[in-house]
Amino acid sequence: MTSQIVLDTDELVEPPFPVSLVSELMRAFAKAVRAYQLYLPNNPMHARAMDAVKAAFAPVWAEADSITIQVTESDLRWFGRVVLEEEERTSDSIPWLFFKDGVRELGFRRGFEDAEMLILLMLMQRARLASAEDDDLLTLLWEHDFTSLQYKYMDLAMENGSPLESVRGEEIEKIVAPGDVETEAQLVASSSITRMDDYDSTLYFLDESEIDYLRDEIRQDFGTDLRPQVVASLLDTYEQETDPAVREEIAEILDGFFLLMLSLTQFRTAAYLIREAAITAGRASNILLSQRQRLLELSDRLSDKDALEQLLHALEETPLRAPQDDLNELLGQLKPQALETLLSWIGRTRNAELRALLEAAGSKLAAAQTAELVRLIASPDEIVAFEAIRRAGAMRASAAVSALAGIISFGAPEMRLAGVAALSDIGSPGALQVLERSLHDDDIDIRIAAVKVLGSRNHRAGVKGIESHMRTKPLRESTLAEKMAFFEGYGLLSGDEGVPFLSEILNSRGLLGRREDGEFRACAAMALGKIGTDAAMRALQKALADRDVVVRNAASRAVRG
Repeated sequence: MTSQIVLDTDELVEPPFPVSLVSELMRAFAKAVRAYQLYLPNNPMHARAMDAVKAAFAPVWAEADSITIQVTESDLRWFGRVVLEEEERTSDSIPWLFFKDGVRELGFRRGFEDAEMLILLMLMQRARLASAEDDDLLTLLWEHDFTSLQYKYMDLAMENGSPLESVRGEEIEKIVAPGDVETEAQLVASSSITRMDDYDSTLYFLDESEIDYLRDEIRQDFGTDLRPQVVASLLDTYEQETDPAVREEIAEILDGFFLLMLSLTQFRTAAYLIREAAITAGRASNILLSQRQRLLELSDRLSDKDALEQLLHALEETPLRAPQDDLNELLGQLKPQALETLLSWIGRTRNAELRALLEAAGSKLAAAQTAELVRLIASPDEIVAFEAIRRAGAMRASAAVSALAGIISFGAPEMRLAGVAALSDIGSPGALQVLERSLHDDDIDIRIAAVKVLGSRNHRAGVKGIESHMRTKPLRESTLAEKMAFFEGYGLLSGDEGVPFLSEILNSRGLLGRREDGEFRACAAMALGKIGTDAAMRALQKALADRDVVVRNAASRAVRG
């Protein structure tokens, strides 16, 4: 077991000035170590940490020209008092970083913070990241000719060995070259590798449950996505720093990071970046209008037609597996101007998984931007207009009734039918009034679709329009499908008030004893069956013995219901 310095805490020497000054200095030094690890030298957080530790040295130098810090496994001490405690034995622990490589005492002289502090931070970072083949911290310290830093170290290969002092910049009795004193065992002992022989162990070091716990924790740690944390750190710095140059630099970093995330298909992080940038734009203090606009442009860039088209082209050739929560989250950040591109791709894509994602994103965007949806109903791009009509119907958007009325009046046949279907889904009084006017449309498909909607919606106000068309010659000369649609709708809506008109068609004779066409009369019998009242049944009874077999069969089916 290697020997180590033991501090006699029973007889503590009274320090020459308050311990709080040294404690504050060590805390500032620890923050400087962390800042050196995390930030580049041009980062404001790095500069701030360095300035803080330099300021912490000032009150100490006002009391003394040098201080000596003892190093233990888990803390740093000054005159036996703990001034920095870090219990974990990891490379992130400052006491352990020095202790494991044999350093037992550190001496700082006036001027250290100006001339040699950055060198020490650099060496500590190298030691923290060192592999088994690299030099340990003690070797790195030895290679540099420090003048303001002293250190004592213990030869880890010797039992009960006393610490050997190395004071750079002063004349000492003898300095032995490392190659003359370091044996193979010493090289192993002084490396940055922690040897299990240094610790007490048992035959079974860990239980199975403890091994599983460690395995799960390691898996969870390595599986954690650090990218959102990077974004959050940048945006936090953006809020704290009001210097325009700093904010512009961060905005440029975020801009490049956003494009990188899209190229790597890291859609969740890209969506997080857009969302948090918008929050920062509204929350940051003393933010200029140009700075706010710069942050909001990230979302605008995604919604730009060319950029979105490029993204969707890439996704078109990519097999997507449900659930695509990341992509859903990204598409949820689109602006209103992206709706046209989404609708166009919904109608064109051959990728079923992508279509489902675009449908969901398009519905969400259209629900939030009804005015944009209404505008796209009249789009010259028929695919966009068709999808906008479908979306308006699915949303039951009453605001779209006027635009749909225009489509039914002047659109292409397919668009007009889609407009009727959308008005049917909307089902508002205004929508049904538009369909009433369509009962006299020149297109038979529009007339049939309109009357079916009015009947299914129980829109009794449309009875007069239906009856008006039923009295015309064009209906008598039309197809059976149109005749049946109008008579069925009339039967559903008219009630007893329509029985006389239908009975006249079914049973009455015209001039010279002529009856209506058998097909027309059969439709009237079907309509009476839809009414189903006593008056309707009496009218049907008269036709049960009719000579026309088509009429007779229709009346019989209507009576049976």
